[in-house]
Amino acid sequence: MTAPLKQRLGVLLSGRGSNFLNIADAIETGRLTGCEIACVISNIADAPGLQAAHDRDLTTETIVSKGVPRAEHDAKMVAALQQHGIDLVILAGYMRVLSPEFIRAFPDRILNIHPSLLPSFPGLHAQAQALEYGATIAGCTVHFVDEAVDHGVIVLQRAIPVLDGDTAETLSTRILAEEHIAYPDAIQRVLSGRYAVQGRRYIAR
Repeated sequence: MTAPLKQRLGVLLSGRGSNFLNIADAIETGRLTGCEIACVISNIADAPGLQAAHDRDLTTETIVSKGVPRAEHDAKMVAALQQHGIDLVILAGYMRVLSPEFIRAFPDRILNIHPSLLPSFPGLHAQAQALEYGATIAGCTVHFVDEAVDHGVIVLQRAIPVLDGDTAETLSTRILAEEHIAYPDAIQRVLSGRYAVQGRRYIAR
């Protein structure tokens, strides 16, 4: 009997790739099943996450974004992902806003993780925003990507208390631990196909 085909993940990153490495570990240990990382692509040539992917014998590509018009760069990214037969695009610290054309190429097939409980504190420095606002609860959100920043349908959230002595750094560290739980779980939910989207609500089936 032929084994079922694994769904192919395309990981995009710009930095160290902490969430990418956690996802790769989840696949290797069997926590995240039915998928494989088909390629890791970075817009930064010396991104540490790219070297980490190379060290794991994963397929890697560099498509430099600096000085390249957004539409041209994103067209190259889309072409590379399609060439690798990607089923689901995973943003793992990819520090660029995707163009509408990119998003339309993978409708409801792009996931991102953000270090806040969206819709609170979108954009950069979410942990510092939470502290400045006096939030008592923080966390992370895995969501589908749409044409607005940190706006798409929420798949999964994990919350933690904000402690009296927290700094942006300590809060970031504790949220990152939750991200490492949330992202593989959210990917598994999406790959299962056992859900529906009603308006802005993710409904598990």
